Amino acid sequence: MIFYLCAFVVCLIIGIPVAFSLGLASVAYLFVNDQFHLMIGFPQKMISGIDNFVLLTIPFFILAGNLMHSADLTRQIVRFAQLLVGRVRGGLAVVNVVASMMFSGVSGAATAEASAIGAVMIPAMKKDGYNPAYAAALTAAGSILGPLVPPSLALILYGVLTGTSISDLFLAGIVPAFVLCGLLIAYALWKARREDHPLPPVVPREERGSLALKALPALFLPVIIVGGIRSGAFTPTEAAAVAAVYALLIGTLLYRTLSLKQIGQAFYDTATMTAGVMLIVAMASMTAFILGIENIPRSIAAAMRGISENPWVLILLLNLVLLVLGLFLEPLAALVLSMPILNEIFPLLELNSVQFGVMVVLNLMIGMITPPVGLCLFIVSAIGKQPLEKVAIAILPMIGICLLVLMAVAFVPALTLTLPTLIGG
Repeated sequence: MIFYLCAFVVCLIIGIPVAFSLGLASVAYLFVNDQFHLMIGFPQKMISGIDNFVLLTIPFFILAGNLMHSADLTRQIVRFAQLLVGRVRGGLAVVNVVASMMFSGVSGAATAEASAIGAVMIPAMKKDGYNPAYAAALTAAGSILGPLVPPSLALILYGVLTGTSISDLFLAGIVPAFVLCGLLIAYALWKARREDHPLPPVVPREERGSLALKALPALFLPVIIVGGIRSGAFTPTEAAAVAAVYALLIGTLLYRTLSLKQIGQAFYDTATMTAGVMLIVAMASMTAFILGIENIPRSIAAAMRGISENPWVLILLLNLVLLVLGLFLEPLAALVLSMPILNEIFPLLELNSVQFGVMVVLNLMIGMITPPVGLCLFIVSAIGKQPLEKVAIAILPMIGICLLVLMAVAFVPALTLTLPTLIGG
């Protein structure tokens, strides 16, 4: 297995995409271990990895997000957040976090959120006198709110891989997302007082009503998704299709900002993004097959049990391993790759599967904003035109806040389970 890991790391270092790195490392492993005849089963493993009807939710939710973004929804949400926040010192930083929370119900992916919110908020904060590295770091930290609330692509994939209720997972991530949002706002206000950040511009009175009317239909999307699934009106897959149609309708009929060219571009972007996601899932299924051959999951579970049988200690160890994994892998690939191991360890932890899913997803998302290779850091650094080192230093306190919420999710079941219990039992 050491050879496999070395081959995978070498592929990453020389710039090969993650999906192909997983596949090439798997092929190299079989060749070196004189098991190349098993290659005949790889196509079947790849197809079985993505042969799940619920995975159709991913392209539909991606399409809904792309249509919303093409309809200039990001700017509407930012302006509405500015209306809600009012004139407080450091208000533009608070608007950044609040807008990220609102946009979470549209994107479902941290990278999409970092790109969309960052393109609007980072230049605005720089123009208003904020430290550009801080503006970029705050945007990156806010981006991990997206995968915690509907329509989270990572929670969907976890539900597919484990058979956990996707609607329960959607509900379970909402409270931790609000807690994280509140703590980031508190940090932004504290930093504003300490560094004397400016007051945001006033939203003209005559614009306030129209801003609310324009933003509310988009903010209603998560309600349609969760409400429809919980009421039995439609399945998760049907909910995703409804979300895409809803996004198309409000973009063309209500906002009237979607042209035929933009719609075509949204479909094209959805196709390419979906292909990338599915390729990662398929290739990671090959890696899971290698792990099974080596009996790695049981070996890791036995090793952890040998260290301690205390569930709290095991949870801390698992979170540490996942944080390291999240540093180097895209979350969807990390999920597929780690699920065989997680399935062996899960019975030892005495956790509810819904709580466990939110913990795993939040953990892997923190890896996307953690130096030195967090993907969201690269995105916001490019948008803000700031050195990665400066953004990495600025985001460290925010990573501490994220880790605090992660520990709360891991050790306080009520944080994730109260809402699914109240709504539908």
